[in-house]
Amino acid sequence: MKIPTTRVKELRDQSGAGVMDCRNALLEAEGDIEKALEILKQKGCLQAQKKAERAATQGVIEAYIHTGGQIGTMVEVNCETDFVAHTDEFKELAHHLAMQVAAMPPHFVSKEEVPEGAEIEPQSACLLLQPFIKNPDKTIQDIINETIAKVGENIKVSRFARFEVGS
Repeated sequence: MKIPTTRVKELRDQSGAGVMDCRNALLEAEGDIEKALEILKQKGCLQAQKKAERAATQGVIEAYIHTGGQIGTMVEVNCETDFVAHTDEFKELAHHLAMQVAAMPPHFVSKEEVPEGAEIEPQSACLLLQPFIKNPDKTIQDIINETIAKVGENIKVSRFARFEVGS
């Protein structure tokens, strides 16, 4: 089956994946963009799992002050190299995470940090499990996995702080 380059470009624009990954996903999906997106998503998760054991000691601390100056956040997001920490994709992820912390105040980064026996709802209390504010169909972990697939490095959220006037 021959895949037109316009379809590959369209899938690449939607997914951010590499040209060959998009082409192969379209071949596997027999030209169906929606199926190809799902294939790329599954492969992205596999890539993220493979990279999860790698050390992530570089990164950025992103600060965000919400309109009106009443809420502010800081998020430390780590990656493997300084080079990736300076890419637009990584900086955009860090900014989105800081906005997420401002909008949906989590208490923990991940489910593993929740104390045993705590009476909380993990989906709202854990940053990585929360629905993404800009696309509620995806979780924060999904957004991180997509960025891992784009930049090719492990990415971790180390910590965050949220400040609100009067609390």
